[in-house]
Amino acid sequence: MSTSTTASVSTHILDTSAGRPAQGVAVHLSARTGRDADWRPLGGSATDADGRCKDLPALPEGTTHVRLDFAVEAYFEGTSKKQADVQQDAPATRDSGAVFFPEVAITFAVRPGEHYHVPLLLNPFGYSVYRGS
Repeated sequence: MSTSTTASVSTHILDTSAGRPAQGVAVHLSARTGRDADWRPLGGSATDADGRCKDLPALPEGTTHVRLDFAVEAYFEGTSKKQADVQQDAPATRDSGAVFFPEVAITFAVRPGEHYHVPLLLNPFGYSVYRGS
């Protein structure tokens, strides 16, 4: 939860190629206290069956920038065969099974007292993020 001196962050992932939440994706949270400061790893979580990380660590006071690192390669390796079987126009051997984006790193600025929900819309060949509510 955010306080008047800190911000808070939450996220979820929707696999738009399957139309379902992405379960089991590792998410790591880092923060820094200024544009030129070093990143400080705070910990992480993994998405649940609803694609949500409900237990990301709290941000320390003075945080100005946050980075969410999503480890999506393992997720797609585990789902690519199932998805290719379902999609008539997506052969299982497309791009030799390689994951195009093995990681997604999202960096954003925060202000004390605000909550930041950052959804990731994901598919094997692209992604989109936005500030949710």
